[in-house]
Amino acid sequence: MADSTETTVIPTTNESNQTETSSSTSIPPELKPPEIKRSWGDEVDDELPVDQLSINERKELDDPDDTSIQAVTDTPYTSAKRFEDLNLSEDLLKGLYVVMRFERPSKIQAITLPMILTPPYKNLIAQAHNGSGKTTCFNLGMLSRVDPKLQAPQALCICPTRELAIQNLEVLQKMGTYTGISAERAVPENLDNPSHTPINKRAPVTAQVIIGTPGTIKKWISFKKLSLVNMKILVFDEADHMLAEDGFRDDSLRIMNDIKKIAPNCQVLLFSATFSERVKSFVERTIHNYNQLFVKKEELSLESVKQYKVHCPDELAKIKVVGEKILELGQKLGQTIIFVRTRNSAGYLHRALTDLGYEVTTIQGALTHDDRDKIVKEFKDGLTKVLISTDLLARGFDQSQVNLVVNYDLPVKYDARTEPDYEVYLHRVGRAGRFGRKGAVFNLISDDRDEMIMGKIENHFGAKVVEVPSFESDEDFEAALKDAGLL
Repeated sequence: MADSTETTVIPTTNESNQTETSSSTSIPPELKPPEIKRSWGDEVDDELPVDQLSINERKELDDPDDTSIQAVTDTPYTSAKRFEDLNLSEDLLKGLYVVMRFERPSKIQAITLPMILTPPYKNLIAQAHNGSGKTTCFNLGMLSRVDPKLQAPQALCICPTRELAIQNLEVLQKMGTYTGISAERAVPENLDNPSHTPINKRAPVTAQVIIGTPGTIKKWISFKKLSLVNMKILVFDEADHMLAEDGFRDDSLRIMNDIKKIAPNCQVLLFSATFSERVKSFVERTIHNYNQLFVKKEELSLESVKQYKVHCPDELAKIKVVGEKILELGQKLGQTIIFVRTRNSAGYLHRALTDLGYEVTTIQGALTHDDRDKIVKEFKDGLTKVLISTDLLARGFDQSQVNLVVNYDLPVKYDARTEPDYEVYLHRVGRAGRFGRKGAVFNLISDDRDEMIMGKIENHFGAKVVEVPSFESDEDFEAALKDAGLL
Protein backbone atom coordinates (compact mmCIF):
# COMPACT_ATOMS: atom_id res chain seq x y z
CA MET A 1 0.00 0.00 0.00
CA ALA A 2 2.96 2.30 0.46
CA ASP A 3 5.41 2.97 -2.35
CA SER A 4 8.63 1.73 -0.90
CA THR A 5 10.47 0.77 2.26
CA GLU A 6 13.89 -0.32 3.38
CA THR A 7 15.11 -3.86 3.64
CA THR A 8 16.37 -4.98 6.97
CA VAL A 9 18.63 -7.98 7.33
CA ILE A 10 19.41 -8.47 10.99
CA PRO A 11 22.08 -10.97 12.01
CA THR A 12 22.36 -11.82 15.68
CA THR A 13 26.12 -12.04 15.33
CA ASN A 14 28.52 -10.62 12.77
CA GLU A 15 30.84 -13.45 11.81
CA SER A 16 32.96 -11.43 9.45
CA ASN A 17 35.51 -14.18 8.92
CA GLN A 18 32.94 -16.36 7.14
CA THR A 19 33.55 -17.04 3.44
CA GLU A 20 31.30 -15.13 1.05
CA THR A 21 29.07 -16.94 -1.40
CA SER A 22 30.54 -16.56 -4.86
CA SER A 23 29.92 -17.76 -8.37
CA SER A 24 32.05 -20.81 -9.14
CA THR A 25 29.62 -23.06 -10.96
CA SER A 26 29.75 -22.80 -14.73
CA ILE A 27 26.62 -23.79 -16.56
CA PRO A 28 26.68 -25.48 -19.98
CA PRO A 29 24.97 -23.64 -22.86
CA GLU A 30 22.15 -26.16 -22.96
CA LEU A 31 21.15 -25.23 -19.40
CA LYS A 32 21.00 -21.49 -20.04
CA PRO A 33 17.61 -19.94 -19.28
CA PRO A 34 15.15 -20.34 -22.17
CA GLU A 35 13.53 -17.29 -23.64
CA ILE A 36 10.10 -18.48 -22.51
CA LYS A 37 9.03 -16.90 -19.23
CA ARG A 38 8.89 -19.20 -16.26
CA SER A 39 5.58 -20.70 -15.35
CA TRP A 40 6.05 -20.89 -11.58
CA GLY A 41 7.46 -18.24 -9.31
CA ASP A 42 7.73 -14.52 -9.40
CA GLU A 43 7.73 -12.16 -12.32
CA VAL A 44 11.26 -11.15 -13.27
CA ASP A 45 12.63 -8.36 -11.10
CA ASP A 46 14.96 -5.57 -12.09
CA GLU A 47 18.65 -5.99 -11.29
CA LEU A 48 19.49 -5.65 -7.60
CA PRO A 49 21.67 -2.66 -6.72
CA VAL A 50 24.49 -4.16 -4.66
CA ASP A 51 26.93 -1.27 -4.77
CA GLN A 52 25.34 0.65 -1.91
CA LEU A 53 24.43 -1.86 0.71
CA SER A 54 24.05 -1.52 4.42
CA ILE A 55 22.90 -3.16 7.62
CA ASN A 56 20.51 -1.26 9.83
CA GLU A 57 18.80 -1.81 13.12
CA ARG A 58 15.28 -3.27 12.90
CA LYS A 59 13.94 -1.68 9.76
CA GLU A 60 11.74 -3.28 7.17
CA LEU A 61 11.86 -5.46 4.08
CA ASP A 62 11.33 -3.88 0.68
CA ASP A 63 8.15 -4.16 -1.33
CA PRO A 64 8.64 -6.76 -4.13
CA ASP A 65 8.03 -4.10 -6.78
CA ASP A 66 10.55 -1.61 -5.36
CA THR A 67 13.78 -1.78 -7.36
CA SER A 68 15.84 -0.08 -4.64
CA ILE A 69 16.01 -3.18 -2.45
CA GLN A 70 19.21 -3.49 -0.44
CA ALA A 71 21.19 -6.52 0.62
CA VAL A 72 23.99 -6.82 3.16
CA THR A 73 27.71 -6.08 3.08
CA ASP A 74 29.10 -6.13 6.61
CA THR A 75 28.24 -9.80 6.92
CA PRO A 76 29.48 -12.90 5.07
CA TYR A 77 26.56 -12.71 2.64
CA THR A 78 26.50 -11.27 -0.86
CA SER A 79 23.18 -10.81 -2.64
CA ALA A 80 22.83 -13.26 -5.53
CA LYS A 81 22.19 -11.75 -8.95
CA ARG A 82 22.11 -15.16 -10.61
CA PHE A 83 21.39 -18.67 -9.43
CA GLU A 84 24.97 -19.51 -10.45
CA ASP A 85 26.15 -17.21 -7.64
CA LEU A 86 24.79 -19.73 -5.13
CA ASN A 87 27.18 -22.58 -6.02
CA LEU A 88 24.26 -24.87 -6.85
CA SER A 89 24.79 -28.22 -8.52
CA GLU A 90 24.30 -28.41 -12.27
CA ASP A 91 21.34 -30.74 -11.66
CA LEU A 92 19.62 -28.10 -9.55
CA LEU A 93 20.42 -25.32 -12.03
CA LYS A 94 18.95 -27.45 -14.78
CA GLY A 95 15.77 -27.92 -12.76
CA LEU A 96 15.48 -24.17 -12.15
CA TYR A 97 16.06 -23.17 -15.76
CA VAL A 98 14.60 -26.04 -17.79
CA VAL A 99 11.71 -27.26 -15.62
CA MET A 100 10.80 -24.20 -13.56
CA ARG A 101 11.79 -21.79 -16.35
CA PHE A 102 13.16 -19.29 -13.88
CA GLU A 103 15.44 -16.59 -15.22
CA ARG A 104 17.08 -15.25 -12.07
CA PRO A 105 16.36 -15.01 -8.35
CA SER A 106 13.53 -12.82 -7.14
CA LYS A 107 14.53 -10.20 -4.61
CA ILE A 108 13.66 -12.20 -1.51
CA GLN A 109 15.52 -15.18 -3.00
CA ALA A 110 18.56 -13.04 -3.83
CA ILE A 111 18.86 -11.93 -0.22
CA THR A 112 17.88 -15.03 1.76
CA LEU A 113 19.38 -17.87 -0.30
CA PRO A 114 23.01 -16.83 0.44
CA MET A 115 22.07 -16.82 4.13
CA ILE A 116 20.49 -20.26 3.90
CA LEU A 117 23.28 -21.85 1.86
CA THR A 118 26.42 -20.32 3.39
CA PRO A 119 28.17 -22.20 6.23
CA PRO A 120 27.76 -22.33 9.18
CA TYR A 121 24.10 -22.34 8.09
CA LYS A 122 22.55 -19.92 10.58
CA ASN A 123 18.84 -20.03 11.34
CA LEU A 124 16.57 -17.61 9.48
CA ILE A 125 13.32 -15.83 10.34
CA ALA A 126 11.96 -14.36 7.11
CA GLN A 127 8.79 -12.40 6.46
CA ALA A 128 8.09 -11.55 2.84
CA HIS A 129 5.12 -10.51 0.75
CA ASN A 130 2.65 -13.00 -0.69
CA GLY A 131 3.86 -14.11 -4.10
CA SER A 132 7.44 -12.96 -3.53
CA GLY A 133 9.07 -16.38 -3.93
CA LYS A 134 9.30 -17.79 -0.39
CA THR A 135 8.48 -21.32 -1.53
CA THR A 136 11.47 -21.37 -3.86
CA CYS A 137 13.71 -20.11 -1.04
CA PHE A 138 13.07 -22.97 1.33
CA ASN A 139 12.64 -25.70 -1.29
CA LEU A 140 15.89 -24.75 -2.94
CA GLY A 141 17.47 -24.59 0.50
CA MET A 142 16.34 -28.13 1.31
CA LEU A 143 17.42 -29.56 -2.04
CA SER A 144 20.82 -27.90 -1.73
CA ARG A 145 21.53 -29.22 1.75
CA VAL A 146 20.59 -32.85 1.03
CA ASP A 147 23.28 -35.43 0.25
CA PRO A 148 21.77 -37.44 -2.64
CA LYS A 149 23.96 -40.44 -1.76
CA LEU A 150 22.53 -40.78 1.74
CA GLN A 151 19.18 -42.58 1.68
CA ALA A 152 17.83 -41.14 4.91
CA PRO A 153 15.70 -38.15 5.98
CA GLN A 154 17.79 -34.96 5.91
CA ALA A 155 15.27 -32.13 5.36
CA LEU A 156 11.86 -31.56 6.92
CA CYS A 157 9.23 -28.97 5.99
CA ILE A 158 6.18 -28.53 8.23
CA CYS A 159 2.99 -26.88 6.91
CA PRO A 160 -0.33 -26.00 8.56
CA THR A 161 -2.57 -27.79 6.04
CA ARG A 162 -2.60 -30.89 3.92
CA GLU A 163 -3.18 -28.79 0.80
CA LEU A 164 -0.13 -26.61 1.38
CA ALA A 165 2.08 -29.61 2.12
CA ILE A 166 1.05 -31.31 -1.12
CA GLN A 167 1.57 -28.10 -3.08
CA ASN A 168 5.06 -27.58 -1.63
CA LEU A 169 5.98 -31.18 -2.40
CA GLU A 170 4.92 -30.73 -6.02
CA VAL A 171 7.11 -27.63 -6.36
CA LEU A 172 10.10 -29.36 -4.75
CA GLN A 173 9.76 -32.38 -7.02
CA LYS A 174 9.69 -30.17 -10.11
CA MET A 175 12.68 -28.18 -8.93
CA GLY A 176 14.62 -31.33 -8.09
CA THR A 177 13.72 -33.23 -11.26
CA TYR A 178 17.35 -33.95 -12.21
CA THR A 179 18.82 -34.36 -8.72
CA GLY A 180 17.62 -37.86 -7.88
CA ILE A 181 16.60 -36.60 -4.44
CA SER A 182 13.61 -38.46 -3.01
CA ALA A 183 10.73 -36.76 -1.24
CA GLU A 184 7.63 -37.95 0.60
CA ARG A 185 4.54 -36.27 2.00
CA ALA A 186 3.50 -36.77 5.60
CA VAL A 187 -0.18 -35.84 5.71
CA PRO A 188 -3.33 -37.48 7.08
CA GLU A 189 -4.70 -40.21 4.83
CA ASN A 190 -8.11 -41.85 4.69
CA LEU A 191 -8.03 -44.77 7.09
CA ASP A 192 -10.56 -46.71 5.02
CA ASN A 193 -8.42 -46.47 1.88
CA PRO A 194 -7.38 -50.02 0.83
CA SER A 195 -3.83 -48.82 0.19
CA HIS A 196 -3.49 -47.25 3.63
CA THR A 197 -0.81 -48.82 5.81
CA PRO A 198 -1.07 -48.37 9.59
CA ILE A 199 1.85 -46.39 11.00
CA ASN A 200 3.03 -49.29 13.17
CA LYS A 201 3.29 -51.54 10.11
CA ARG A 202 4.94 -49.18 7.65
CA ALA A 203 8.65 -49.32 6.84
CA PRO A 204 10.97 -46.62 8.18
CA VAL A 205 11.06 -43.49 6.04
CA THR A 206 14.02 -43.39 3.66
CA ALA A 207 13.00 -40.35 1.60
CA GLN A 208 15.54 -37.53 1.91
CA VAL A 209 12.99 -34.71 2.10
CA ILE A 210 9.76 -34.92 4.11
CA ILE A 211 7.00 -32.34 3.72
CA GLY A 212 3.91 -32.64 5.84
CA THR A 213 1.62 -31.52 8.63
CA PRO A 214 2.68 -31.42 12.30
CA GLY A 215 0.33 -34.10 13.61
CA THR A 216 1.42 -36.73 11.10
CA ILE A 217 5.10 -35.85 11.41
CA LYS A 218 4.93 -36.05 15.21
CA LYS A 219 3.26 -39.45 14.91
CA TRP A 220 5.97 -40.75 12.57
CA ILE A 221 8.64 -39.58 15.01
CA SER A 222 6.83 -41.13 18.01
CA PHE A 223 6.58 -44.49 16.26
CA LYS A 224 10.31 -44.32 15.37
CA LYS A 225 9.52 -44.34 11.66
CA LEU A 226 11.08 -40.96 10.92
CA SER A 227 14.75 -40.78 11.89
CA LEU A 228 16.10 -37.38 12.94
CA VAL A 229 19.77 -38.37 13.16
CA ASN A 230 20.77 -36.92 9.79
CA MET A 231 18.44 -33.91 9.81
CA LYS A 232 20.19 -30.86 8.36
CA ILE A 233 17.39 -28.39 7.77
CA LEU A 234 13.96 -27.83 9.34
CA VAL A 235 11.48 -25.49 7.62
CA PHE A 236 8.26 -24.03 9.00
CA ASP A 237 6.05 -22.70 6.20
CA GLU A 238 3.44 -20.19 7.40
CA ALA A 239 5.57 -20.08 10.51
CA ASP A 240 3.44 -17.52 12.32
CA HIS A 241 0.52 -19.94 12.36
CA MET A 242 2.74 -22.91 13.14
CA LEU A 243 4.08 -21.15 16.25
CA ALA A 244 0.97 -19.27 17.38
CA GLU A 245 -0.74 -20.23 20.63
CA ASP A 246 -4.00 -20.87 18.77
CA GLY A 247 -2.18 -22.63 15.95
CA PHE A 248 0.26 -25.57 16.08
CA ARG A 249 2.76 -24.29 18.65
CA ASP A 250 2.83 -27.38 20.89
CA ASP A 251 3.39 -29.86 18.06
CA SER A 252 5.88 -27.58 16.31
CA LEU A 253 7.98 -27.07 19.44
CA ARG A 254 7.90 -30.78 20.22
CA ILE A 255 9.23 -31.62 16.75
CA MET A 256 11.86 -28.86 16.86
CA ASN A 257 13.07 -29.92 20.31
CA ASP A 258 13.24 -33.58 19.28
CA ILE A 259 15.41 -32.63 16.32
CA LYS A 260 17.67 -30.33 18.34
CA LYS A 261 18.39 -33.12 20.84
CA ILE A 262 19.55 -35.51 18.14
CA ALA A 263 20.81 -33.09 15.46
CA PRO A 264 21.83 -29.91 17.33
CA ASN A 265 23.29 -28.29 14.22
CA CYS A 266 20.07 -28.57 12.24
CA GLN A 267 19.28 -25.25 10.54
CA VAL A 268 15.80 -23.82 11.23
CA LEU A 269 14.04 -21.65 8.63
CA LEU A 270 10.82 -19.77 9.46
CA PHE A 271 8.93 -18.31 6.49
CA SER A 272 5.63 -16.43 6.42
CA ALA A 273 3.97 -13.36 4.95
CA THR A 274 2.86 -12.29 8.43
CA PHE A 275 4.17 -12.39 11.98
CA SER A 276 2.05 -10.94 14.76
CA GLU A 277 3.99 -9.10 17.45
CA ARG A 278 3.22 -11.84 19.97
CA VAL A 279 4.45 -14.61 17.66
CA LYS A 280 7.46 -12.54 16.62
CA SER A 281 8.45 -12.06 20.27
CA PHE A 282 8.02 -15.78 20.97
CA VAL A 283 10.05 -16.77 17.91
CA GLU A 284 12.90 -14.45 18.83
CA ARG A 285 13.04 -16.03 22.30
CA THR A 286 12.92 -19.55 20.90
CA ILE A 287 15.25 -19.41 17.89
CA HIS A 288 18.90 -18.57 18.45
CA ASN A 289 21.82 -17.54 16.23
CA TYR A 290 19.60 -16.30 13.43
CA ASN A 291 19.28 -13.76 10.65
CA GLN A 292 15.90 -12.10 10.18
CA LEU A 293 13.92 -10.00 7.74
CA PHE A 294 10.64 -8.27 8.53
CA VAL A 295 8.14 -6.06 6.72
CA LYS A 296 6.08 -3.15 8.01
CA LYS A 297 2.42 -4.10 8.29
CA GLU A 298 1.39 -1.16 6.08
CA GLU A 299 3.72 -2.43 3.35
CA LEU A 300 2.27 -5.92 3.27
CA SER A 301 -0.78 -5.67 1.00
CA LEU A 302 0.12 -6.22 -2.62
CA GLU A 303 -0.25 -3.10 -4.70
CA SER A 304 -1.21 -5.17 -7.73
CA VAL A 305 -4.42 -6.18 -5.90
CA LYS A 306 -7.20 -3.59 -5.61
CA GLN A 307 -9.35 -3.88 -2.50
CA TYR A 308 -13.00 -2.83 -2.38
CA LYS A 309 -15.82 -2.88 0.15
CA VAL A 310 -19.46 -3.38 -0.76
CA HIS A 311 -22.29 -2.45 1.59
CA CYS A 312 -25.10 -5.01 1.41
CA PRO A 313 -28.32 -4.56 3.44
CA ASP A 314 -28.69 -8.25 4.26
CA GLU A 315 -27.58 -11.81 3.49
CA LEU A 316 -29.73 -12.11 0.36
CA ALA A 317 -28.11 -8.97 -1.00
CA LYS A 318 -24.67 -10.50 -0.41
CA ILE A 319 -25.66 -13.56 -2.43
CA LYS A 320 -26.99 -11.32 -5.19
CA VAL A 321 -23.75 -9.35 -5.28
CA VAL A 322 -21.66 -12.52 -5.52
CA GLY A 323 -23.78 -14.08 -8.26
CA GLU A 324 -25.18 -11.28 -10.38
CA LYS A 325 -22.27 -8.86 -10.11
CA ILE A 326 -18.95 -10.46 -9.26
CA LEU A 327 -19.38 -13.87 -10.87
CA GLU A 328 -21.23 -12.55 -13.92
CA LEU A 329 -18.59 -9.93 -14.63
CA GLY A 330 -15.69 -12.12 -13.57
CA GLN A 331 -16.55 -15.28 -15.47
CA LYS A 332 -14.25 -14.35 -18.36
CA LEU A 333 -11.44 -13.01 -16.19
CA GLY A 334 -10.07 -16.15 -14.61
CA GLN A 335 -10.85 -17.89 -11.34
CA THR A 336 -12.52 -16.72 -8.13
CA ILE A 337 -12.12 -17.77 -4.50
CA ILE A 338 -14.92 -16.87 -2.07
CA PHE A 339 -13.90 -17.00 1.60
CA VAL A 340 -16.44 -17.73 4.32
CA ARG A 341 -16.06 -17.98 8.08
CA THR A 342 -17.68 -21.34 8.83
CA ARG A 343 -18.59 -24.66 7.26
CA ASN A 344 -22.25 -23.77 7.64
CA SER A 345 -21.73 -20.56 5.66
CA ALA A 346 -19.89 -22.54 3.00
CA GLY A 347 -22.78 -24.98 2.63
CA TYR A 348 -25.42 -22.26 2.64
CA LEU A 349 -23.66 -20.15 0.01
CA HIS A 350 -22.95 -23.19 -2.15
CA ARG A 351 -26.63 -24.17 -2.21
CA ALA A 352 -27.77 -20.60 -2.85
CA LEU A 353 -25.39 -20.06 -5.80
CA THR A 354 -26.16 -23.49 -7.25
CA ASP A 355 -29.88 -22.76 -7.05
CA LEU A 356 -29.24 -19.58 -9.03
CA GLY A 357 -27.54 -21.61 -11.75
CA TYR A 358 -23.88 -20.97 -10.96
CA GLU A 359 -21.30 -23.77 -11.04
CA VAL A 360 -19.26 -23.68 -7.85
CA THR A 361 -17.23 -26.10 -5.76
CA THR A 362 -16.67 -25.89 -2.01
CA ILE A 363 -13.83 -27.00 0.23
CA GLN A 364 -13.82 -27.17 4.02
CA GLY A 365 -12.24 -29.25 6.74
CA ALA A 366 -15.10 -31.72 7.23
CA LEU A 367 -14.63 -33.25 3.76
CA THR A 368 -12.64 -36.46 3.34
CA HIS A 369 -8.99 -36.10 2.37
CA ASP A 370 -9.69 -37.61 -1.04
CA ASP A 371 -12.51 -35.15 -1.71
CA ARG A 372 -10.32 -32.23 -0.67
CA ASP A 373 -7.52 -33.40 -2.96
CA LYS A 374 -9.97 -33.80 -5.86
CA ILE A 375 -11.49 -30.34 -5.40
CA VAL A 376 -8.08 -28.65 -5.22
CA LYS A 377 -6.81 -30.55 -8.27
CA GLU A 378 -9.84 -29.63 -10.35
CA PHE A 379 -9.44 -25.98 -9.41
CA LYS A 380 -5.71 -25.99 -10.12
CA ASP A 381 -6.31 -27.71 -13.46
CA GLY A 382 -8.83 -25.00 -14.36
CA LEU A 383 -11.72 -27.44 -14.56
CA THR A 384 -13.65 -25.33 -12.04
CA LYS A 385 -13.70 -21.55 -11.95
CA VAL A 386 -15.34 -20.64 -8.63
CA LEU A 387 -14.25 -22.09 -5.30
CA ILE A 388 -15.90 -21.42 -1.93
CA SER A 389 -13.49 -22.02 0.93
CA THR A 390 -13.13 -21.62 4.65
CA ASP A 391 -9.70 -20.35 5.69
CA LEU A 392 -8.35 -23.80 4.83
CA LEU A 393 -6.92 -22.27 1.63
CA ALA A 394 -6.23 -18.76 2.92
CA ARG A 395 -2.53 -19.40 3.39
CA GLY A 396 0.02 -20.23 0.73
CA PHE A 397 -2.41 -21.54 -1.88
CA ASP A 398 -0.82 -20.68 -5.23
CA GLN A 399 -3.01 -20.51 -8.30
CA SER A 400 -1.92 -17.94 -10.86
CA GLN A 401 -5.33 -17.74 -12.56
CA VAL A 402 -7.11 -16.41 -9.47
CA ASN A 403 -8.02 -12.81 -10.27
CA LEU A 404 -10.85 -12.29 -7.80
CA VAL A 405 -11.19 -12.90 -4.09
CA VAL A 406 -14.46 -12.32 -2.26
CA ASN A 407 -14.55 -11.97 1.51
CA TYR A 408 -18.15 -13.06 1.93
CA ASP A 409 -17.41 -13.06 5.67
CA LEU A 410 -14.67 -10.85 7.05
CA PRO A 411 -12.07 -12.80 9.04
CA VAL A 412 -12.26 -12.43 12.81
CA LYS A 413 -10.37 -14.03 15.66
CA TYR A 414 -12.12 -17.02 17.15
CA ASP A 415 -11.88 -15.73 20.71
CA ALA A 416 -13.09 -12.20 19.88
CA ARG A 417 -15.82 -11.95 17.28
CA THR A 418 -15.36 -8.19 16.92
CA GLU A 419 -11.58 -8.31 16.52
CA PRO A 420 -10.34 -8.76 12.94
CA ASP A 421 -7.81 -11.45 12.15
CA TYR A 422 -5.40 -9.18 10.31
CA GLU A 423 -3.00 -11.94 9.31
CA VAL A 424 -5.77 -14.04 7.78
CA TYR A 425 -7.12 -11.00 5.93
CA LEU A 426 -3.71 -10.37 4.41
CA HIS A 427 -3.31 -14.01 3.41
CA ARG A 428 -6.76 -14.03 1.79
CA VAL A 429 -5.90 -10.90 -0.20
CA GLY A 430 -2.71 -12.62 -1.30
CA ARG A 431 -4.62 -15.38 -3.11
CA ALA A 432 -5.47 -12.88 -5.89
CA GLY A 433 -2.94 -11.38 -8.24
CA ARG A 434 -0.25 -13.97 -7.57
CA PHE A 435 3.27 -13.26 -8.81
CA GLY A 436 2.57 -9.63 -9.68
CA ARG A 437 -0.56 -10.22 -11.77
CA LYS A 438 -3.62 -8.00 -11.48
CA GLY A 439 -6.35 -8.85 -9.01
CA ALA A 440 -9.31 -7.51 -7.06
CA VAL A 441 -10.72 -8.25 -3.62
CA PHE A 442 -14.34 -7.50 -2.68
CA ASN A 443 -15.21 -7.28 1.02
CA LEU A 444 -18.96 -7.68 1.68
CA ILE A 445 -20.30 -5.64 4.60
CA SER A 446 -23.86 -6.15 5.85
CA ASP A 447 -24.11 -4.64 9.36
CA ASP A 448 -22.48 -2.33 11.88
CA ARG A 449 -20.20 -5.07 13.17
CA ASP A 450 -18.83 -5.68 9.67
CA GLU A 451 -18.35 -1.93 9.27
CA MET A 452 -16.39 -1.79 12.52
CA ILE A 453 -14.23 -4.78 11.53
CA MET A 454 -13.52 -3.29 8.12
CA GLY A 455 -12.58 0.01 9.74
CA LYS A 456 -10.12 -1.73 12.05
CA ILE A 457 -8.54 -3.51 9.08
CA GLU A 458 -8.13 -0.19 7.24
CA ASN A 459 -6.57 1.43 10.30
CA HIS A 460 -4.26 -1.52 10.91
CA PHE A 461 -2.80 -1.43 7.41
CA GLY A 462 -2.92 2.35 7.16
CA ALA A 463 -4.94 2.56 3.95
CA LYS A 464 -8.52 3.25 2.96
CA VAL A 465 -10.37 0.49 1.11
CA VAL A 466 -12.35 1.91 -1.82
CA GLU A 467 -16.14 1.63 -1.56
CA VAL A 468 -18.27 0.39 -4.45
CA PRO A 469 -21.04 3.04 -4.45
CA SER A 470 -24.01 0.72 -5.00
CA PHE A 471 -24.35 -3.02 -4.55
CA GLU A 472 -27.05 -2.99 -7.26
CA SER A 473 -25.08 -1.20 -10.00
CA ASP A 474 -23.44 -3.18 -12.78
CA GLU A 475 -21.63 -0.01 -13.82
CA ASP A 476 -20.06 0.43 -10.39
CA PHE A 477 -18.67 -3.10 -10.39
CA GLU A 478 -17.43 -2.73 -13.96
CA ALA A 479 -15.66 0.48 -12.96
CA ALA A 480 -14.02 -1.31 -10.03
CA LEU A 481 -12.75 -4.13 -12.24
CA LYS A 482 -11.48 -1.64 -14.79
CA ASP A 483 -9.68 0.25 -12.05
CA ALA A 484 -8.10 -3.06 -10.99
CA GLY A 485 -6.88 -3.59 -14.55
CA LEU A 486 -9.06 -6.63 -15.12
CA LEU A 487 -11.47 -5.22 -17.73
